[in-house]
Amino acid sequence: MSDSWLPSLKTDTPQAGFELAVKLSRMAVKITQPSDDVRSHLRAAYEQDAAQLIAASQVVAVHFQTVAAANNWWR
Repeated sequence: MSDSWLPSLKTDTPQAGFELAVKLSRMAVKITQPSDDVRSHLRAAYEQDAAQLIAASQVVAVHFQTVAAANNWWR
């Protein structure tokens, strides 16, 4: 991927940090599965599956931990 979409993990607020964590998660999926059609097809399965939604939330939480650490929010 040649475009720079992540200039920094620094954010002004925890909410902006959480939004960045969501973006990190979404970008990981997009890079892993570059086909819009395939992602759209798979979405129909996971949006109805509580276990997969919880797993997605866990991935966002891990990314948020990284952003929080980069911003020194746990002092």
